[in-house]
Amino acid sequence: MSIDTANTYLRPRRLYDSAFKADAVYRSGIPDIQNEGAASIMGANVPIIQVGISDFRIPLSFLGANGERQRLEARVSGTVGLQENFKGINMSRIMRVFYEFKERSFDVNTLADVLDAYQVRLNSATANLNIAFAYPMVKRSLRSGLEGYQYYDAGFEGRIGADGMYRKFVHFDFVYSSACPCSSELSEHARETRDIYAIPHSQRSKARVSVELEPDALLHIEDMQALCEGALQTETQVMVKREDEQAFAEMNGSHVKFVEDAARLVYERLDADPRIRDFQVVLNHLESLHSHDAVAVICKGLPGGFDGSYRDFSSLKC
Repeated sequence: MSIDTANTYLRPRRLYDSAFKADAVYRSGIPDIQNEGAASIMGANVPIIQVGISDFRIPLSFLGANGERQRLEARVSGTVGLQENFKGINMSRIMRVFYEFKERSFDVNTLADVLDAYQVRLNSATANLNIAFAYPMVKRSLRSGLEGYQYYDAGFEGRIGADGMYRKFVHFDFVYSSACPCSSELSEHARETRDIYAIPHSQRSKARVSVELEPDALLHIEDMQALCEGALQTETQVMVKREDEQAFAEMNGSHVKFVEDAARLVYERLDADPRIRDFQVVLNHLESLHSHDAVAVICKGLPGGFDGSYRDFSSLKC
């Protein structure tokens, strides 16, 4: 801020100079308070487990099980660990580094290359990356032959720990119908004993599945969908005519399940897949009988792995 001869402060000019160019000399003089060192740290001089940016959006190409690429909008969060004696990180560098990989075809293994770059550019022992997206798959109706797009909320996650090991995770939401076994039996009882027509209740339900893969394994979103559908059977439909709706009613009647049944059915499928090292499944049955939901959490229980401590069941509304 300039000072005039009368020793009074002059206001800075309110002007955006579109013609100004920042050369190397000018850039070298720009203050960089994030890298001032330990003396400028506010509060306790302790490590920070994760620091970075969350939810920046970018179109990315995702590699499907058939080798084809789909260009989708993705939401990316990247963090690194910050050691003591360092004031901060260059936040924009996390995004700039990621942009160097934006033309790659992404699967869960691609994240390892991005994380390696994070560690080098931000001088960190640990790094984490999450990519969330909605993945479309064409699904065929049960009997009429119609087709439509089913969208699956999914994500890839990569972590490099202080031990230098890369751990990779796939997250996947599967929406299905759950017909209540108790309601089914009670409806049949009313019909058989009193000749009363009753309708068993069923509800839209969601399974949030998270898996950690073996180091050399690869799992596509199509694989996750197949595992969940094989376990639960009653995925909600996209395109239906009357014969499809009737088929869906029959399918629900063939696969009635409590939330406890659903949890164990998915556990059985995941536990039998050699590509999957660890897993956790969170389920929410949005009850049509009650004003509350029925929920369950199940995990493999490996030491240092998923521990079933999920709490945010309201995020599983569908």
